[in-house]
Formats: sequence, structure tokens, C-alpha cells
Amino acid sequence: MRSPAELDRVQWHALTHAYGSAEDVPELIKALYEDDGEAADEAIYELYGNIYHQGTVYSASAPAVPFLAHAVRHAPAKRAELLMLLAVLADHDPADTDLPHWPSSTVAAVCVELCQVLPELLFCLEDTDRGVRRAALRAVAAVAELLPAEQLASAVEQLDEVYATDPVPAVRADAVIALARFGRETAALHSPLPEVRLAAAVLALARSGPPYPADLVDVIAEDGAEPDPGDDDFPWSDTTTQEERLGRLLTGDPDAGLTVAARWITAGDIGSRGSWLAQEIAETWRDREPAVLELLLAGLPQQRSAQALASRLRAIGHWTEHLPEPTADLRDTLHRYAADADGEAAEPALLALVHSRDPRGLELVLRRPSAQLLAAAARHFPEAAEQLIPVIRRELAAGATGNEGIALVGALAPFGAAARQALPELVACLRTRRAAIVAARRLGANGIATREITDLLREAAHSTDLSLRAAAAMAHYQLTDDADLALRTFEGMLSGTGQNHWYLSVLEPLGSAAAPLLPLIEPRLGAGHEWTRMAAAEALHWITGSSERAVPVLAELVGPTPVGLRALKALAATGQVPEELRPTLRSFAFSPLRLINDSPLSGQSHQDEELRTLARTLLAAD
Repeated sequence: MRSPAELDRVQWHALTHAYGSAEDVPELIKALYEDDGEAADEAIYELYGNIYHQGTVYSASAPAVPFLAHAVRHAPAKRAELLMLLAVLADHDPADTDLPHWPSSTVAAVCVELCQVLPELLFCLEDTDRGVRRAALRAVAAVAELLPAEQLASAVEQLDEVYATDPVPAVRADAVIALARFGRETAALHSPLPEVRLAAAVLALARSGPPYPADLVDVIAEDGAEPDPGDDDFPWSDTTTQEERLGRLLTGDPDAGLTVAARWITAGDIGSRGSWLAQEIAETWRDREPAVLELLLAGLPQQRSAQALASRLRAIGHWTEHLPEPTADLRDTLHRYAADADGEAAEPALLALVHSRDPRGLELVLRRPSAQLLAAAARHFPEAAEQLIPVIRRELAAGATGNEGIALVGALAPFGAAARQALPELVACLRTRRAAIVAARRLGANGIATREITDLLREAAHSTDLSLRAAAAMAHYQLTDDADLALRTFEGMLSGTGQNHWYLSVLEPLGSAAAPLLPLIEPRLGAGHEWTRMAAAEALHWITGSSERAVPVLAELVGPTPVGLRALKALAATGQVPEELRPTLRSFAFSPLRLINDSPLSGQSHQDEELRTLARTLLAAD
């Protein structure tokens, strides 16, 4: 250990952390000893951000360890936080110690320092504060396989004592995890304490891998329904808590995960843990929506706050869209919540009902309209144009701006020619620059050219907003068949530097009329940014009608990502899907796992389903 008096013996200015020079570290360490608790808290926060930053350690990290260990002994008010800092600084995969680069790595240096000071920290295993004992266990476990023989026996002996005698079950559970890092077997699965059994079962799941043994699943279902309230404060690996680790393990075996989720929901869905687990399985695995929705519906009465209820309803609405035919029970349940819910849960409940394609949802939306609800209703009930368009027009005329205005204009798209009824409101949006980009696109798609509209579009094509400039120029061409304004506009934008793939992606209506732009587009086939390469290849095909140069670029980009999906769509449009892509298409079509993120928070619609459907279509076409 080293006291603050020795700080000036370290050349901190020659060391670095996440933000550059480590010259500020001595002052942060000194602040740990101050009577001002707020200053000490701020110092710990800063140390977590610089010598340990998002899982990375630096040259200044190891020299700080003996000073932090000294603070553990002499700044008891912050003992738990400092022990946890020491633990995460030393985090590593035990397998990494066999790699050639380990001895010279920064984390190896941290571990060497922690091993040296650890004997003087073991007293913390007997601290009166349970948080300190838990953090001390975590610190010991961090360097378990690196301790020299003379320390090893003593450390294991003390861990055995904690496991056998600690009065707090959660601490005994942590001792089970720590002992496992030392290769020490326990009979914890047969403990009378549920926290200890749960910890042992989690370790056993990690060792066995999926599919998990039924007896382990039963232990977790029984003993994991109510988590320890302090678990989130004590991560065990890469800042992952035991709770998070359990969730990842259960998500790896969907059948086991759904079994556990059902038991947890039946037990009261404490902390929404069963519902969250079910959602994670739906986000990870394909074709689990019916089972997940059944569980989420069962968990609705268990939600203890409007926020939790709203979150569950949003998830139900999202996954309901995956179902070809939502069941009557699902629709009836959603209708009850949509009719009765208020406050934060009101809109998610109604949105879920609309996503179930239940006509009662349309009736409620007309009585309680919002931009999001109207957009969803238009998508699911395009035949209701005569009912929805007047409401959309009224909301636009009332001055909707930002995302609300964008959603309302977008809601007109499913109605085709009937959307022309909203021409006055779209013109007003363009004139006042409210949702002007989408309004310009909608005006171009509507196909009605008036002097007022074309003048407004011409004016907008000179906007400082490049996205509006592109949308207005293209809409002007769609209405007038005069390509001059569009060509001049896109030539100016494509002549600049930067990632301008968004402008390439709107060139389709120009078709061959965009041929003068080819000298600006063709060089982008080799751009470093994958979206730019994709958009350039797509545009090249639109303009020339030839797939020869576009196909190799698009084929190289195809993958389970948003840009990979867009490339596959563009490739399908060429009618030329290379034979060598068939194995990739089969993986897209038949993977049981979701390959593109799909969740209520992803903002990506249902891209994974698009990927699977398109892959199957292309495979069937050959």
C-alpha cells in the first residue's frame, strides 16, 4: 500500500488515462480522504471515468492501485466503492493470462498490484457493512487464478468462512461465485438459502450451456422470482451484475427462458422480471411471439406502476404486429386496457389495439387522436381513408410540428390518390417549414402541379437544409418532368465532400434523366462508407438500367444489418442475385435467431422479418 504522502514519487505526468495526461490523479486520490463526502464521491466518479473507462485500463491504472488500497483502509466511508473500483480495474478473462501479450498488458500490471495489496484488504471480508463484504469478495475473485501459492490457501480459507457463516444470504451467494473462480466446489445447490441456490444454479447454467437441465431451470424459476435488492450494485464481470448474467443465460435457451418467465410472472412479476425476460426472448429468437405475448398479457395485472404498464403495452403492441392473425383473446384484452387506461399507459394501450388490427381500435383513435395513433391507424386501416383523412388534416391545420408533423404527413401515404384531399395542409407545411421535407415528398407523390406548389418547391430547392433541398428538387421534377432544377441541385450536393448517400437514395424517380450525374456517382462505388457504396450502386442501376457494375458492390454489402438489408433489396431489384449468395440467403431465411435488432425501442420497424421474407422469396424464385 502507498499513502497519499507518496503520490509525488510517481511521475503521473508521464502516464495516461482515458482523457490524456494522468496529472489529475493525485488530487483525486487525496480527495478520497477529505471529510467532504460529496468531494470524495466526485473523486470516485472521476476515477471510474478516467483510470477505468468503459472496461479499459491505462498506464496510470496500475500505479493507482496501491494508493486506492490504502484509501480502502483509511477512508472507510467509501470502502465498498473503492473495493469495487479495484475489482473492475482487474477484470479480465482468465483464459487471457495464457496469451503471449498478457505480461506486458495494462490489465496484467493492475492484477500484479492488486495481488500484492490483497492480503491487507482481506480484513474487509469481516466488515460490518454487507456492501463492503460483497465488494471485497468481488475484489478477491478478480485475481483468483493469479494469486501466489502462499496467498491462495489463506484467501480460500476466508472465503469458505464467509460462505459458511455470513449472516446475509446475498453475501454467502457472492462467496459461492468467488469460490468458483478458485475452482472450489460447494454444495450450494442444496443450500437451504434460496439466494445461495440461485447463485449455484447460475454457475451451473454457465458450465452446462443450453439446452439447460430441467432441475437447474426449476431452481432458477423457484428461487429467482425475487432478486436481492442490492444486486445491481455489485457487478461480477465487465460490470455485468448477477441479474444481467442470469438474463443472458436464460435468453440463450428460449424454452428454459420462457418456462422461467412464466413462473416469475405467476409469482407476481416482481420488478417486471418475468415480463422483461419474455421480451428479451422475443428480441433474440424468431417465431416466439405467440408464447411471449401470452406471458406479457398475463403479466399486465402485475405491473405496479403506470410506467411499467406502459412499457409492457408498448412491447405487446410491437410484437402483435408480427402475428398474421391476432387472437380474439388478445384483441379483447387490449380493448379493455385501451378503453380504460389513462395517463402514461393510455396511448400505448390504444396503439397496441390498433396494431392488432381490431376495428374497435380505429373507433377509439377517431375519438382520441394523436399523430402516432393516426399514423398506425392509417397503416392498418387504409380502407378508412374517408374517416381518417379529415382528422389528419385537422391536426395538421392546427399547427403540428416536429415529429408529430412528420408522422401526420406520413400517415397520408397509405391512402394513395385519396391523400390529395390534404393538399392545402401539405402546401401550408411546406410554406411554413413544418415537416417540410416529408410534405415536399408527399406533394411530389400526389402528382398535382399548381403554380403555387411548383413555386414553393423551387424556393425550397434553394434551402440551406440540404435534405429539404433534395426532397423539393425531386418533387419539382415529379410534377413538371423538368429535370434541370433537380440536376443542378444534386450536382451541387454531390460535388461536396462527406457522406451524402442520403441524396443518392432519392434519385430513383429521375431514372435515366439523372445520367449527367454519373461522373459524380460512379467514384462512390469505392467509397469507404458502406452506405455510400450501397446508395451509389443502387443509383447506378436506377439510372443506367444495367446491373453489371452495381451487382458486385451490392452483393459484397449484403449482410444481417440495416445497410445489408437495403443492399439485398437493391440487389433483388436488379434481378441478378449471385449464386454464391445462396448460403447467406439460407442463413437469413432459416436462422432461429433474429439477425437484425428488433425491439420496441429499436426504431427499426421489423427489419429482421423483412430480411427473412426477402431471403425466402429470392430462394424460391431460383
